[in-house]
Amino acid sequence: MLVNGLPSDSVSTLDRGLNYGDGVFRTLLIRQGRLPSWERHYLKLQQDCAALRLDCPAAETLLGDIASLISSSPDGVVKIVITRGVGQRGYAIQKGDAATRITSITPFPQLQAHYSTAGIRLHRCSLKLGHQPRLAGIKHLNRLENVLAATEYLEMGMPEGLLEDTDGLVISGTRSNLFVIRGRTLYTPDLSRCGVAGVQRERVMDWAKEQGVECKVTSIRFEELLQADEIFMVNSVFGLWPVAEVDGYKRNEHPISWRIQEWLNDENN
Repeated sequence: MLVNGLPSDSVSTLDRGLNYGDGVFRTLLIRQGRLPSWERHYLKLQQDCAALRLDCPAAETLLGDIASLISSSPDGVVKIVITRGVGQRGYAIQKGDAATRITSITPFPQLQAHYSTAGIRLHRCSLKLGHQPRLAGIKHLNRLENVLAATEYLEMGMPEGLLEDTDGLVISGTRSNLFVIRGRTLYTPDLSRCGVAGVQRERVMDWAKEQGVECKVTSIRFEELLQADEIFMVNSVFGLWPVAEVDGYKRNEHPISWRIQEWLNDENN
């Protein structure tokens, strides 16, 4: 792990990322020293930093950090964290605070291989996401809702949980974006009030455009979800998982999800 480019496993107790969750992060794969979709991830990092008025490190700086870690870990999961840095007591942002950047590479998580083909059982979480349009879509460090929701699905022995908002609209997984296939149309939840807009979500929408498939960003209720022909979840680590079961919904075949999965697995897309 590097903190501001230097080997370290700690930050100051006064860091605003630690005290207030004042920062953003990205998680992406590294394969044989390569970073698939790096440009997309960096653009998202820039956008999220701008939304919180954080200084975003130059791409060259972050790539330099990653390069120095690659020799011992050419394959795994890269995590980049940017905080507002060490600050004075109190919520107010002080001018001149220097951002803290934390870069790490960890081994691939142990995932069940059959999830990608047979699909997953999805737990419908009791926790509901609150609305905060100013933070919607941003991968910020305040992830307590996800932490509590993850506890739910783990206790049920399932690999992922489904999150709804306080209005009863389906938003996402606890660590993934959600898509619904109905007929010849692809649907994904509107994230204008809560949720995180991930890079894999963007890539699936690009697949739809390339294939001439209509993709609608819209409000989806749980009852509508159960009428889907296919449901799948995506993130940058596990790729695409079809949903085999959630409450009254059950599917054994996921033909369109498998097609999209194959496209996502091609690093050239």
